[in-house]
Amino acid sequence: MPKKPDMGEDTAQLLEYLFGPGRRDEHTDPHLVAGWDPHLPCPVRGPGRMSLGELADLLDAPVEALRGARPPRHVWHVSVRNAPGDRVLSDTEWAEVAAAMVDAAGIAAYGDERACRWVAVRHAPDHIHLAATLARVDGRQPRLRGDILAMHAVARQFEARWGLTPMSPQDRTAVRRPSSGELAKADRRGLLETARQTLQRSVRTAAALARDDADFLERLRDAGLRVRERRDDEGVLAGYAVALPGDRAEGGSRPVWFSGSSLAYDLSLPRVRERFEPSVGPVDWQVAERLVREAAAVLAHSGRAEGAGDVAALGDLLVAAAAHAPAQVRERLTAAAQAFEQAGRAPGDRLLEGRARAGWRASARALERAPRTARGGGAVVVLTLLVALVALVEAVEASRLWHEAQDFRAQAKAAADAARLLREAAAAAGAPPVRTGAARTVRTPPVVGRGPAAPGAVTGVPPRAPGPPRPGTGKSR
Repeated sequence: MPKKPDMGEDTAQLLEYLFGPGRRDEHTDPHLVAGWDPHLPCPVRGPGRMSLGELADLLDAPVEALRGARPPRHVWHVSVRNAPGDRVLSDTEWAEVAAAMVDAAGIAAYGDERACRWVAVRHAPDHIHLAATLARVDGRQPRLRGDILAMHAVARQFEARWGLTPMSPQDRTAVRRPSSGELAKADRRGLLETARQTLQRSVRTAAALARDDADFLERLRDAGLRVRERRDDEGVLAGYAVALPGDRAEGGSRPVWFSGSSLAYDLSLPRVRERFEPSVGPVDWQVAERLVREAAAVLAHSGRAEGAGDVAALGDLLVAAAAHAPAQVRERLTAAAQAFEQAGRAPGDRLLEGRARAGWRASARALERAPRTARGGGAVVVLTLLVALVALVEAVEASRLWHEAQDFRAQAKAAADAARLLREAAAAAGAPPVRTGAARTVRTPPVVGRGPAAPGAVTGVPPRAPGPPRPGTGKSR
C-alpha cells in the first residue's frame, strides 16, 4: 500500500535518512533497487562509483537547470509497504512495483527518457521508499493530480497478481482533512481547530435539521457564518459557500470561502437537499426513542442501496442529538457524531425513502424540539436523553453490522468507534448498560443497477509498451 506522498525541499537530507541506519538503527541493508537510470550505481554497495552527495546532485540537476523559479518543495517522497504476514518480495519484484508506481503517479511514464528523475530505496524487508525531484529533464513540471489514487489502483493489481493481502477499498468517502497551511494558520491565531473543521461541524448541523433551502441558509447565518449564494439565471439556488468571520486570506484582502463540496462530499447542495423533508408533528423524545428502535430493527434487513440511505440519515440524527444534548453529555455525543461521519457516506447509490431513514429523520426533528418540549425542565430532558442514547447505541451497532455485511470496512470502523463513544456518554449520564449484538444481519447482494459495479477479475499488471510522453503538463501540487 502506498502512503500519501510527502513534499520536501532537501534531496540530500532525504537520501541520508533513506540510506542511513534509521532513527533507532532499524534500517537493515539499505540499497538501491531501481531508478530513472537502470545502470545507476548504489551509493552504499558501490561507494567508489557514486556517493550520496553525487546522487543528490544528479536528482536535483533538472531542478537547478530550470530557467524560472524553482518549486519551493521540489522533493517528492512516498513509501510503499506490504501488509504484515505477506511474503517477502525480491529486489526485482520491488523494482517492478517502483516503476509502476512512478508511472501511475505521473513522475516518470514508461519509456519517457525526459521525465523526472527518481530512485527506489529498500532498507527493510517489507517496504521501499520512492524519492523524486519535481522537474522534468525537458524543463517542464509533472502532472501529479490524483497521484495517490492512481498508485492505489496499481497496488491492487499487484496484490491480485502476487496473492498479497488486499488493501482497504478506496471509496473516497473520508472527510477532507485540513492542510498543513490551514493547521499552521489556526496555530498562529491561537485557535483549537481550523476554519475548515469549524465550518464542517456547523454546516453538518444545519443540514441535518433544515427543511428547505431557505431554512438551511438561515441556519448557517444563525450559526454566525458568512454565506455566499450562487443562483442560476432563473434565480434558483445552485450552490453555496461559507466562511468564518475574521478568517481572511494572506494579506487580509478577502474572506476564505469554502464551498459545501470542498468541506465534505455529502455537504454539497444536492446532497444537503436529499435531507429535506416536511416538518413532522410535535412529537417528544419518548416517541423519538421508539422510532430509533424500530428503525434499527429495519436496518438489519436492508439491502445495499436502501441501507446506504438509512445510515446517512442516522448520521444526521447523531448530529441533531449532539446539537441539542444537555451539557453533561454534549461533548461525548459530539465526538460520537464526528466519529460516525464516514459511516454515513457509504459508497454507491442510495435510496431516500427507506423505512429506517424516515424514522431517523422524524427522530431528529423530535430531538430538536426536546428543549422546548421540556419547558426548562432539565431533569425531563436528561431522562429522555438517556433512553434515546440507549436506542442510538443499538442503532449504531446495527449500522456497523450492515457495513460489515457490505464489506465497507472504513465505514464499519467508523460505526464501531461511534458506538463506543455513545456507550461512554450513556454511562457518564447514568443510563442502564447497553446490550450489544442484538441486531443481526446477513450479506445482501446489491440491487441490479444500483451500487458500485463489481470489479472484474485482475490477473496481473497489463503490459505497457514504451511510448511517447503523456501529453500536457501542469504545475505540481
